[in-house]
Amino acid sequence: MPWQDNSDGSGSKRPEGEGPKNPWGDAPPKRPVPQRGGGPGGTGGPGNDIEAFLRRTQDKLRDAIPGGGGGGGGGSSTVNAGRLAAYGVAGIVLLWIAMTSTFRINAQERGVVMRFGKYVETVGPGFHFKLPAPIDTVLKPKVEQVNSVDIGASDGAAENLMLTGDQNIIDIAYAVRWKIKNPELYLFELAQPEQTIRETAESAMRSEIGKARLNDAIGPQRAQIAEQVRERMQEMLDSYRGGIEIRGVDIKQADPPAAVDEAFKDVSAAQQDAQQALNQSRGYAQQLLAVAQGATAAFDAVYAQYKLAPEVTRKRMYLETMEDVLGKTDMTVIEPGSVQTYLPLSEVQRRAARSAAAAAPATEQAK
Repeated sequence: MPWQDNSDGSGSKRPEGEGPKNPWGDAPPKRPVPQRGGGPGGTGGPGNDIEAFLRRTQDKLRDAIPGGGGGGGGGSSTVNAGRLAAYGVAGIVLLWIAMTSTFRINAQERGVVMRFGKYVETVGPGFHFKLPAPIDTVLKPKVEQVNSVDIGASDGAAENLMLTGDQNIIDIAYAVRWKIKNPELYLFELAQPEQTIRETAESAMRSEIGKARLNDAIGPQRAQIAEQVRERMQEMLDSYRGGIEIRGVDIKQADPPAAVDEAFKDVSAAQQDAQQALNQSRGYAQQLLAVAQGATAAFDAVYAQYKLAPEVTRKRMYLETMEDVLGKTDMTVIEPGSVQTYLPLSEVQRRAARSAAAAAPATEQAK
């Protein structure tokens, strides 16, 4: 080209340092090539770094897409790669929204919905919709499940000693059954619900045991003490706004401490023996009382007849009494003036004896 020749047209070279000429005047200065990092001879500004980063990203996308490394269609390949990337991001976002916008609550659960960590509502069993995560989150406490907390020997402790009202010591083990009554109060009012239940149960049990005697605590009043503990626990948890319902307290063990267990057994055996003797004496007294009451009733009956006919009754009683007294004696009583002077009483007695002797073998043979 004419402006690329160093000669002046006469065949001689132009002097060194003098630039090439072209038909339109002096040649424009060359644009310096941008250099990353801002070295001498380059701009090195932030905009050029961004352009270089975008250019490298486009090149990588074009290389990753099949057929994207052509020469003449570079701009079109870049546009297609950008669209595919946008479609991929949009698909991921839609999939995330679809997966995190629905939830299901089982029959024994309740759904506590929170929006940015703040309570919104409580929903029942079924299929529900919500805003996608992390905007809405759902907690699913099991409100129909009955839980149990063991306190005492059953939870691995050696002894759970308490002081009774009569200044004795008792080793007691029990279990507390509870369930969730209010899900939002249960989740947001108590930091450690199970630990709170355990401590509340121990406080209530010590209070009730401190009012009872040892014999009552290990015997007839165990059920009554358990019910009183349940009521006291429910009052305390309601005052805490715990959202918990105490279903029951079961006393599994109520014994003296192991160190005095043998002595306590001896005392119990002696008390049982004393109670047995007392019961026997009471039974004997009841028997004598029944006999006396029967005799009294019979005398009252006789006295009623006596009031109806005093003379007849008096004579009958006299004759019956004399019959009982003289019936076994060898004596005959007669009234004077109404009999003969001689009676063959000895002969009558001998005949009676012979008749009795004759009747005895017949009686033995009949047996």
